[in-house]
Amino acid sequence: MHPTTPHDSSPSTRSPGPSYHELLDRDTRPECVPLALRWRQWEPLGDHDLPAERYTDRAFHELEKERVWDRVWQMACREEHLPEVGDTYVYDICDRSYLLVRSAPDRISAFPNACLHRGRLLRERDGRVADLRCPFHGFCWHLDGSLKQVPSEWDFTHVRADEWSLPALRVGTWGGFVFVNPDPAAAPLEDFLGLLPEQFSSWPLERRYTAVHVARVVRANWKVTQEAFMEAFHVASTHPQLLPAIGDTNSQYDWSGNLSRAITPNGTPSPSLRGATDEQLVFDTMTGRRPGEPSLVALPDGTTARAAVAAGARARLARVIGADEAERLSDAELADSFYYTLFPNLHPWGAYNRITYRFRPFEDRHDTSVMECMFLDPYDPSQPRPAPAPVHWLEADQPWTDAPELGMLAQVFEQDMSNLRQVQRGLASLRKGVTLATYQETKVRHFHSVLDQWIARDPDHRR
Repeated sequence: MHPTTPHDSSPSTRSPGPSYHELLDRDTRPECVPLALRWRQWEPLGDHDLPAERYTDRAFHELEKERVWDRVWQMACREEHLPEVGDTYVYDICDRSYLLVRSAPDRISAFPNACLHRGRLLRERDGRVADLRCPFHGFCWHLDGSLKQVPSEWDFTHVRADEWSLPALRVGTWGGFVFVNPDPAAAPLEDFLGLLPEQFSSWPLERRYTAVHVARVVRANWKVTQEAFMEAFHVASTHPQLLPAIGDTNSQYDWSGNLSRAITPNGTPSPSLRGATDEQLVFDTMTGRRPGEPSLVALPDGTTARAAVAAGARARLARVIGADEAERLSDAELADSFYYTLFPNLHPWGAYNRITYRFRPFEDRHDTSVMECMFLDPYDPSQPRPAPAPVHWLEADQPWTDAPELGMLAQVFEQDMSNLRQVQRGLASLRKGVTLATYQETKVRHFHSVLDQWIARDPDHRR
């Protein structure tokens, strides 16, 4: 199904309240709604339980390393991290370490981050270099991975330069992201991305820069952590302060290939609330007003919170992307949450929402993970791209509020963190499988469906 083609494959039952497409029809600029938001593609993924062991077993972690991380396309960094020839970036996943390098003005290369002599890491941190030299004994490679120098060459007559290039990984780019794949037999990145590029054709992520990058160690399996950010079902219990302004159970879920998407409407009250919710309260909730504080803006009669928030966002964006482009944006693009997942762990948000997440195991731990939140901001294309923000690392028990650059999102993350360690602990005692909703946890079901496909592949026959 073409991503810009509307396709009605909605579930047979749904929460009360307006559907997302009914909200699109009420947009103050319905002619500006991109066709990507009109796309609907959902098919049932079953009602079976998931084995709890896939979150708790070390053996399953080892299987993921072999069948997923050693074979799948995975986001390693942004192109902006490698702007000049000689720039390097270290990407670690489990016990593997990979080295990315801008080897030519138009080429990014990637290699296992290991000296072919005795295995020492070639680089421990990012930075610009003239060549890839091992600090241990001085073996050296050119930026393209070809052998440059062997110390005491007389003692290594058995080493042939044409056989001693650094093994190259597959490299691809999309949306300003750099992807690597350790499997030389992998299908092209373009095939793996599927519908993603067309979904983002109106919101090119390559025209952004990393304004904020915060990473925190979480005491839970990487899938436990990731899945907390794949559905809106938990909002009523975990983030009740958002309910006056979020259509949590009216979210729309779609999937195709390696891609899944959720759309959660904002500026419309949750169906779980009883009674009328006035537009001023909705607006105040969306703009983060605390109890007792005055409203930022008193809404005129007849103005909806969605339209007011969209108008403010449109005016702010106009100063960066230009008035003409900003005027072509619908209210939906400026008010709602569009959170995509590209298997296995990249979560870019659509429209001009700044958020992108990445989740991965922490070091080689099956019970600990790293959650990263990046804000990808647009910038004036007539000016040089701003330098990417360095990673602000938080420890396992350090609150997200210690990263004030996240704004009000840090408080929301803290509410999520209150669940994750307890989920990991509870899973160890679960005597049955994990039971998921049929529709509201579609993205979680989709992830495990794709994971099952990778796990089931014969290690000797990649297809």
